[in-house]
Amino acid sequence: MRKFIISFALFTLALLPALSQSQTQEDLYNPITTAVTSRTIAPDAVGAGMGDIGAATTPDVYSQYWNPAKYPFTISRSGLAVNYTPWLKSIVDGIALLNASGYVRLGDYQALSASLDYFTVGDVTTVDESMTVRPYEMSFDLAYSRLLSENFSAAVGLRYMYSDMSGHAFDDMNPGHAFSADLGIYWNRYFNMGQRECQFALGLNLSDIGSKINFGDDYSYFIPTRMRLGLNWTIPLNEFNRLAFNLEASKLLVPSKPLQKDGESDVDYNDRLMTDYYNIGSIKGIFKSFSDSERGAKGEMSEILIGGGFEYSYNDKFFIRGGYHHESDWEGGRKYATFGAGFKMSTLSIDAGYTWAMSSTNPLDKTIRVSLAFDFDGIKELIGRRKGR
Repeated sequence: MRKFIISFALFTLALLPALSQSQTQEDLYNPITTAVTSRTIAPDAVGAGMGDIGAATTPDVYSQYWNPAKYPFTISRSGLAVNYTPWLKSIVDGIALLNASGYVRLGDYQALSASLDYFTVGDVTTVDESMTVRPYEMSFDLAYSRLLSENFSAAVGLRYMYSDMSGHAFDDMNPGHAFSADLGIYWNRYFNMGQRECQFALGLNLSDIGSKINFGDDYSYFIPTRMRLGLNWTIPLNEFNRLAFNLEASKLLVPSKPLQKDGESDVDYNDRLMTDYYNIGSIKGIFKSFSDSERGAKGEMSEILIGGGFEYSYNDKFFIRGGYHHESDWEGGRKYATFGAGFKMSTLSIDAGYTWAMSSTNPLDKTIRVSLAFDFDGIKELIGRRKGR
């Protein structure tokens, strides 16, 4: 059974660091790892097409994952989206993330939103080939957002996470449960730049602040608590053409696992891990994550992920997107460009995103996302037109 766990753990770690690196004290390569890694995957094609960002991008139905505080600024009063991501296709088939998200505005100042994630790794045969299991993870969340002024909004969300890494195949490895909360704020303002009325926006989101998760061991694992800070600058080129530039920095608020010191025995190292890592609470871990790097301040800076992207839109109907995502080599070295396109009708939007890795060893290479969004305002208007005939 332990061989199965190790095999599965190696697979999940492919989501995080580049596989070609080695974790030794000499080079201090020590990327942050967490449980429930599916929570780190961008679910929609819009944000994924702009470098995996979304804290301050244009408010839309996909805002639940990135920053639910954007919902009170959406043009439509309600919407629903479904997203499909075949994940890590360059390594193995059968891995996919499915997501559904939606919102409804309550009056002019507040909104309710929700999303559901289901992540599956497909059928996995145990080492002894005695059975085939289907490990999976899922999460469900609700959020409430409200305008606090003409230009400023805030949101709070609650989430339940479930992770079954063994597929119920072993008695001594249980499914894990965790609860978390999200906090988000969003600010935007219009200003004149020559003859153009531009928009500038800032967004901050703290996601998955909550409990640790346990799978039946003597200790629990951290979930991927994350902070995102983004900015958006939207420029109307003319009546029909608009260009938006986005930049975002994010960081896992999870402590790094201590490395084994020179001359330290395995027993002493494991005891220190229990005291300095596994037995730390999630809230204390958030504060520790800012000052625990083995490489000091330089190491802390390397834990920050940078994403940037643009979106060109024509008449709010046709969209072209591009972006770039950067991760330090010390944290895994995932560097990739992203591309996307979308088409919007009165009732339906179709978007696609594509990831092009900068290195052949990057497991994110050739990742494709597809999203469908339904505008309920457009649907109501269409039904009203037909009834009026």
